[in-house]
Amino acid sequence: MVETESGVHWRPRDWIAAAALFATTSAVVLWQNAHAAILWDLGYVLDSAARIAAGQIPYRDFPFAHAPLTFLIQAAIIRLTGRVYFHHVLYVAALGGASTVLTWRIALRLLRGRAAAAWSASLLLAAPLTLLGIYCILPHPEYDCDCVFCLLAALWLLLRADRNKASGFAAGVALIVPLFFKQNIGLPFLAAAVGAVALTLAIDHTGESGNRRALWPVLAGAAVALAAALLALHWTVGLGNYLHWTIGFAAARRLPGLSAILNIYRDPALLWTLPCIAAAMGLLVVGGKKKPALAHWISIAAFALLSAPFLFALAALAIYEDADERSDALLSLWPLLLSLAAVLAAANLLRRKPGLLAWLPLILLATIHGAFLSQQLWGSTYAIWPLFVLLAAELLAALEEFLARRSRPRWFSPAAAALVSATLLICGGFYIVSEERLSYAQLPDAPPARSATPALAGMATPGPFLSEFDELLRYAEAKIPSSDGVLLLPGEEPFFFASGRAPRFPVTLFDPATLPYSPAEVAAQARAHGIRWLIVKRNLQIKEDPTPERAATLDALMAEFTLTEQLRGYDIYLRP
Repeated sequence: MVETESGVHWRPRDWIAAAALFATTSAVVLWQNAHAAILWDLGYVLDSAARIAAGQIPYRDFPFAHAPLTFLIQAAIIRLTGRVYFHHVLYVAALGGASTVLTWRIALRLLRGRAAAAWSASLLLAAPLTLLGIYCILPHPEYDCDCVFCLLAALWLLLRADRNKASGFAAGVALIVPLFFKQNIGLPFLAAAVGAVALTLAIDHTGESGNRRALWPVLAGAAVALAAALLALHWTVGLGNYLHWTIGFAAARRLPGLSAILNIYRDPALLWTLPCIAAAMGLLVVGGKKKPALAHWISIAAFALLSAPFLFALAALAIYEDADERSDALLSLWPLLLSLAAVLAAANLLRRKPGLLAWLPLILLATIHGAFLSQQLWGSTYAIWPLFVLLAAELLAALEEFLARRSRPRWFSPAAAALVSATLLICGGFYIVSEERLSYAQLPDAPPARSATPALAGMATPGPFLSEFDELLRYAEAKIPSSDGVLLLPGEEPFFFASGRAPRFPVTLFDPATLPYSPAEVAAQARAHGIRWLIVKRNLQIKEDPTPERAATLDALMAEFTLTEQLRGYDIYLRP
């Protein structure tokens, strides 16, 4: 059985490849969870989910700056299976594996008919996601990662939308879903994808892109799904509340200036990598026209120039000993790829190529730059490597089309796919082993310690952090009545998830992106919500405590609380 444009019929090799990609990616996610728990990120998601599972409603009952779906899914896991940390690990492992398979199938769709050996090329490009997949770098439940998975599913449906009306309507519905996982990723994706469908319908009057009638249901599905989502929000939490916290408040706290986004294009490496690519393309244009005997050597020279940026990323592993410099060499491939994709998008626009495929580079560019609104290049790429792979597939397909119009060497584009794959596999392996992206947290070079708390079975990270947290949980079980309100500062650990207590203070994590209160308002909220116990963590896993106005907040609270106990990592205060 074969896979055709009209339907999906998998050969045995497809099932074997999918199983291998899924299993390997999931194994990497499980390995990461077995030794690198990042309490700051994990605590926020699990405590927020525990609060929702207990019946509290975000936006209405407490301030909440993030879109809801990641937290609702984790809350559902808690309600269905109990407070068991490992169940959440299984969720991220399964989603990570599925995202790699999805990316492979989309890449295969992009390359089929446009590149030689499309099946092997797509598999080569997807292979690095076994190390750089959505949950491989930060292996905890996270909204960016969930959003990218849903985005991939929506793209997969969108690229099949011209086959029949049902597929088109489903694709339209799927376009809305990422918006409710992560605003800054989902909104640009939605706008770009809907715009691409509308422009395809406007430009392609001849129907060259396929069944144009099947694209109208995409717009209908998106409109129906968005209307349903907004009505559900209005009836449950209040649309005004939702927009205030997830758009107004979130943008005020996290939205960077334009210069911060454009800063990625000030990478000094572009001064030599872009000329190398331009020179390679120039050689491919003129090579062999007048002197066919030289065509082979000109192709080799062009491939060497094309390879230079990737070979430098590989060479950096030997040149530099510092993990930060090695990761910079890998991450410098992002602005190069984005620049080349922008050129491809402009070329497609100028040629007015029909079909959704012509707009895919623009959709991906809009989505990636939306992701950079959170933490720019270094901080935001951990979940969007599948989009890098899809851009690479688009560029590879364009290269193949470019070469097909000339006397092309048949080895060129397969070799390019192998080069990209090898670079990402090798450099990506060093990247995740060094845990450079997680360097904002303390991960001592020591065997991982495991939690002794039943709800946290399977959680492990080096250092004293989990043993100190276990001590706090034992103290709370013995000394703090379950009916008493507890406030943790800064709230790094999943205290409420592990203890089964319901949070009473409106915020569980003191971070600029989540805290809407001044120091005086924090103290007032503590009084208003009957907080009797204040727990201040002394030994943070995160290297820099981002608590807004920490000293002033502590001063405001200390006026009302008295120190009653000192544990190894925590100070316990009680309101007299």
